[in-house]
Amino acid sequence: MAEHIGQEREVGRAGGADQLVDMRLNHVPLDPSGSGGGSADFASTPAEKKAAAGTIETELEPNTKKAAEHADDATSTAQKGFEGWETSAALKKVADTWDQQVKTLMGRLSAEKTALRGASGLFVRNDTGLGNQFLSSPSKLNGL
Repeated sequence: MAEHIGQEREVGRAGGADQLVDMRLNHVPLDPSGSGGGSADFASTPAEKKAAAGTIETELEPNTKKAAEHADDATSTAQKGFEGWETSAALKKVADTWDQQVKTLMGRLSAEKTALRGASGLFVRNDTGLGNQFLSSPSKLNGL
């Protein structure tokens, strides 16, 4: 039986019969989980990173701030309506917790935006640096 490139003969398995075993060292299945979906890679382009950062800046941050202000206004009105009751103190505690959570979320959105904008440049600088290292150091295989 002729052997194919990328295949090896495996002897002694399945009742002693020879079997061809496919070996691929330069291939990753599109979906290793076998579920049939998913992407061939996890990469995103610099344009996609820029678009995501823009969405955070123009939609998520302003809309989050607007929603937080709306909730603050509504809670403040309710708190005044329950003045003198324990409910008013509880609403104050809820409002303080809400404000802290919104502050944390806004900080996270800002950090993600900054990271997205910085990631593209970092990858390009890293790739360029590695490329320059390969070009500047002669191979020991040259001249063989």
